[in-house]
Parts: sequence; structure tokens; C-alpha cells
Amino acid sequence: QVQLVESGGGLVQPGESLRLSCAASGSIFGPYAVTWYRQAPGKARELVAVIQNGGSTNYADSVKGRFTISRDNDKNTVYLQMNSLKSEDTANYYCNLINGPKSYWGRGTQVTVSS
Repeated sequence: QVQLVESGGGLVQPGESLRLSCAASGSIFGPYAVTWYRQAPGKARELVAVIQNGGSTNYADSVKGRFTISRDNDKNTVYLQMNSLKSEDTANYYCNLINGPKSYWGRGTQVTVSS
């Protein structure tokens, strides 16, 4: 079993930055990929960024150039650096880990961007 814990969310003003963390613990065997998703009230869940085991990344168009996903394999932690935040980035941010046939979710961390 794998547990994921997100942290780093909070209330910030437009233009400010936050760094989210997704810490994994438990039995992870072999390569894994981690995806950050977000969901705002009344909206569908949206893929934000993904990082593969080898380090390749992909981003939603809405966050390209502003967000950066990275990973520290020694710590089993994936980060999402979010710069130039906008009000439309307000959402609950979740991480998802895919390890072989298994998929794990965290509970999320709330990001609110408001003046």
C-alpha cells in the first residue's frame, strides 16, 4: 500500500508563488509516474502536470511557463512549483501516483488565489 500526502497549499494573492509537495510512503516497487490534478468547485477535475519516472514532464496549456513539476526520488516526493498564480488557479490540488497496475491518490491541498 502507498500513502500520498499533499502539502503546501494556502491563500496567496495573484502573482505570488506556492510550492506544493506530494510525499509518498509505503511499498513502491519499480518505476512510477506522478500527476498533479486540480478541481475547483463545480468544475471537472483537470490534469495540471505529470512527471514520468525518467523525469520527462507534461503540462496543461493553462499552466505552461508558470508551473514546474519536479521529483526527488530519494525522498519519494514530487513538487509543483507554481509561479505567477492567477485567481483561476484556485482549486484543490491532488497528486496521483501510478506504480505498475496500481493507482494511488492523496486527499489534496487547497490553493486559493485571491486579492
